[in-house]
Amino acid sequence: MNIAQQLLRPHLRDVTPYASARRSMSCGNIWLNANESPYSGEYQVSTAQLNRYPNFQSSALNQAYARYAGIDADQLLSHRGSDESIELLIRSFCEPGSDRIMICPPTYGMYSISAALNNTPVVSVPLRSDNWQLDLAGIQAQREQVKVVFLCNPSNPLGNSLNADDVRQMIEFFKEQALVVVDEAYIEFSASDSFASLINEYPNLVVMRTLSKAFGLAGIRVGFTLSNQDVIQALVPVLAPYPLPDVSIQIAEQALSADNQILIRQNTIEAQLERQRLMAALPQLDFVKKLYPSDTNFILLQVTDVEAIMQHCQSAGILLRNQSAQLGLSNCLRITVGAPAENDALLEVLNGVSL
Repeated sequence: MNIAQQLLRPHLRDVTPYASARRSMSCGNIWLNANESPYSGEYQVSTAQLNRYPNFQSSALNQAYARYAGIDADQLLSHRGSDESIELLIRSFCEPGSDRIMICPPTYGMYSISAALNNTPVVSVPLRSDNWQLDLAGIQAQREQVKVVFLCNPSNPLGNSLNADDVRQMIEFFKEQALVVVDEAYIEFSASDSFASLINEYPNLVVMRTLSKAFGLAGIRVGFTLSNQDVIQALVPVLAPYPLPDVSIQIAEQALSADNQILIRQNTIEAQLERQRLMAALPQLDFVKKLYPSDTNFILLQVTDVEAIMQHCQSAGILLRNQSAQLGLSNCLRITVGAPAENDALLEVLNGVSL
């Protein structure tokens, strides 16, 4: 064993890093594998203050996002994407080696990876495979020592939304025991209401949001944790002293302007229309066995031979995401809804698949 392995904390020796879309595949010219927006805005950036550290929290940014989310500015923190929120919540509320988090797979992989990095056990209660909704009885039966519950809504990788009454029941189940975290990375693409409106009603509710998806700003890595003031203040000492670069703050503030929000809404509507177009076209392909409902900017489908179709698309410069390793999703791939021209190219390539 080398010196690094000798000194490394034992629980980290076998941790497998998250296989992000960009880490897994970075070739091609049409990227439909990371649920990114195909639309990129134009922003003006000043370099006058780059010699200075940014504020711990930008009051202008937090106030702008609070207005957008319909909450008070002291009910949120801004930081490096939703991923930092996951890590922050686990580090703040889970005692390593004893307290547990709960997840409901198939779900976003960073919940369990962040837990592993913090030496936090994971309780896994799979979604019901008949309708991909919460197994409330199973959750109640395995709630012991759970401190943080992560619910992805709308779901990644499934694309569907959880039943709102079930989520409320979850919050009630755990109101004296654990935080219930609703990950709303894709909420703008859904017709469902955000749970942010319930923060004042439920002191154990946390909502995670991001500018990476509908706002088309994955490259600036800006996300938000929304909750009541007590939870937010508990997270403050654990968050890095300068969580966001000055340039990211500048762009995020511009993105949240009233005029830009109109543009974002127009782009979102186009994405929803393109999603409908793909949902109508994909079932016509012989190799498509099942199409999952979607409230997001991506579509999950089950096919006859996922590896062959992925390779066929990759050879044509189109990157998709294999989700077959997820619980209950054998031979499933995920397609990000692209711009109209990208979707046209995708359908042309898929129509050329011969299995």
